[in-house]
Amino acid sequence: MARQSYQEQLTELREDILYMSEIVMERLRMGLDALEQKDEALAREVMEGDGEINRMYLELEQQCIDLLALQQPVASDLRFIAASFKIITDLERIADLAVNLGEYTLEAQENLFPDVDVQEMGELTLEMVEDAMIAYDVEDTDSCRELADRDDDLDHFAERASEIVVRDLIERELDSPEEIEALLQDVSRLLLTIRDLERVGDHSVNIAARTVYMVENDDELIY
Repeated sequence: MARQSYQEQLTELREDILYMSEIVMERLRMGLDALEQKDEALAREVMEGDGEINRMYLELEQQCIDLLALQQPVASDLRFIAASFKIITDLERIADLAVNLGEYTLEAQENLFPDVDVQEMGELTLEMVEDAMIAYDVEDTDSCRELADRDDDLDHFAERASEIVVRDLIERELDSPEEIEALLQDVSRLLLTIRDLERVGDHSVNIAARTVYMVENDDELIY
């Protein structure tokens, strides 16, 4: 009976982590929408909701600790708990990056770099997070390895976007110090946005790496 209860706790942990991932992805979507629409109210909603994610993280952290401390997990269960513990950390950090998007929305004045498609990059990262969590749920290690390959494409996308911004900055002709200052602020915000979305992709790969470790006891993707 005790063992059955333990297995139920493991199942509950997985379900709770999947639920957390749904909330995190929703916040990332909201952050992207706020940035695209310059919606300050939506941006503030993302920022103010960070406390909920932090509380969820702490509760799941305690679940992992309790399972380790109060039970005697076999090797496969131990890897599952350890991987889950790391995955919630990545999810919490993705939520922090969504908060950054909200902050950038409040600072943004106008889109001076239409050739940089932040929304396309955002869609790529959202898909990566979703696919990483599906792979975790169904223990699909092939998808995890494929996701790591997709991160290279995201990195190239980010590199090209940054190059466009820098090249445009060099080629612009500005007449006043005020124009220069405003442009530099927009450049800084956009480069930070690109960097943060690239980091979301990195966290997705981390999730995939922990899933491979969890299922196969293989740390090949962990870095």
